Amino acid sequence: MSQPESTSQDTLTTWVDSSLLRGMLRGIERESLRMQSNGFLSQAAHPQGLGSALTHPHITTDYSEALMEFITPPQDSIPGALNYLSDIHAVVHRQLEHEEKLWPLSMPCMLDDAEERIPLAQYGSSNIGRFKTLYRHGLGVRYGRRMQTISGVHYNLSFPDALFEALQQQESDEALKNLSLQDYRSHRYFGLIRNFIRLTPLVMLVVGASPSVCQCFMTGREHHLLPLVRGTLFLPYATALRMGRFGYQNSAQKQLGIHYNNLSGYLEGLQKAVKTPYQPFSRLGLNDAQGEPIQINDHVLQIENEYYSLVRPKQVPQAGETPSQALANRGVGYVELRAVDVNPYSPIGIDEHTAGFLEVLALYCLLKDSPALLDDEQDIIERNQAEVVNRGRAPNATILADGQSYPIEDWSRSHAQAMQPLAELLDQAYATTLYSQGLATMLGRIDEVDATLSAQVIEDTLHQGGTWNFGSHMAQQHADVYQAHVLSPETRAYFEEMAQQSLQQQQQLEQEQTLSFEQFLTQYR
Repeated sequence: MSQPESTSQDTLTTWVDSSLLRGMLRGIERESLRMQSNGFLSQAAHPQGLGSALTHPHITTDYSEALMEFITPPQDSIPGALNYLSDIHAVVHRQLEHEEKLWPLSMPCMLDDAEERIPLAQYGSSNIGRFKTLYRHGLGVRYGRRMQTISGVHYNLSFPDALFEALQQQESDEALKNLSLQDYRSHRYFGLIRNFIRLTPLVMLVVGASPSVCQCFMTGREHHLLPLVRGTLFLPYATALRMGRFGYQNSAQKQLGIHYNNLSGYLEGLQKAVKTPYQPFSRLGLNDAQGEPIQINDHVLQIENEYYSLVRPKQVPQAGETPSQALANRGVGYVELRAVDVNPYSPIGIDEHTAGFLEVLALYCLLKDSPALLDDEQDIIERNQAEVVNRGRAPNATILADGQSYPIEDWSRSHAQAMQPLAELLDQAYATTLYSQGLATMLGRIDEVDATLSAQVIEDTLHQGGTWNFGSHMAQQHADVYQAHVLSPETRAYFEEMAQQSLQQQQQLEQEQTLSFEQFLTQYR
């Protein structure tokens, strides 16, 4: 379906009632490495007291056994989500052994020269558990394990159906008026996604917090980074190296041509990537000399989740569904905003200013006109992103938009100011000042570049004498916060029960399987 013009955001705020925004849901996923007391990546297994990383709904691991991931369920307010995340951190902290701490930065703590010292996440002996570990092994073979030690924050957000119903009634395009609510909702979420991609440079500028990196991360790689202090590399005006070419990049995915212009086109592109062999990955082989598998397959993507993107359309999968099948069956249910660095100054990696700003920005992206995003514009966006990643705080940094070049602060300020009525609308809906305060904080960072997180990180890294010293200093401060955090008896009991239940579920999966892993993998391949 071609992209019809939707109602423009300027006229919307005159009729969108704040009551239509009640019922938004948000959930947060935060990643963090476990660090040994000597500053190196933990080599220890996932703490047994936290349950099974395979089946626990809130506490799991990502790429590495040492890369923890904390997941809140959907919450009806920002404070609710942040409090839940605080509880998870306190629960985890109490189970860490051997004086381990949670590393507070997006870019990793100290890594050994040997990549094998980045242990792959282990999920037990069930076929699904071994499959997850094999997928991670494949990522390491394809892109190197170092890249996979980077942490981020993913912000999941959904808007209430009442808002989509009201928006659909205001449409002048008959084709849009006649869509089912499910299809219309997906159409609007894809509009949000395209606009979020266009505005990612703004996100990187105001919440980017990875302008420097431990020298060990760059071992064996060519780079253009400069020494900041001994053992730390940086770029003078960088904001978010995590989002640049040293972060989650995948050259194979460049050629995919996955577009966000509608759901069917997006799913088609994703399916093609999961099924198309890619010569450089074929050359790596499927198995090693001993016949042990080293990657799931030699396709552009081993599985759908390998597709790295700044923002993802999501739907909760039901039993046996892939993410794509869930989207095809029930449309987009929420969006996952992924371009967010861990905030090293917050014990939980994100604060209410960032959360409030992201929700205002998402509403702005939803309501604003969102023409189709084609290759020419995509190239310009990638140029803008690279500019902000590498030199977003430079006095002469520019953004290309509408065929013109703008100073980055002018471009950023014009969008942030246009969001002001939406921040007020959200404040009204939730009887708070959180949204206006969040937006005001980001406007402050646009106006004064030294107030950005990336500028603070550089200053504090210099002051502390390097990335490791700065990270360790913040990790200790955060550990004190987790230690002091009071868990209610109900919360404590809940997490103890979840840990037990998850271990039982993993055991059940291991006992019930009938196929060997070889047969399981052959069937999948």
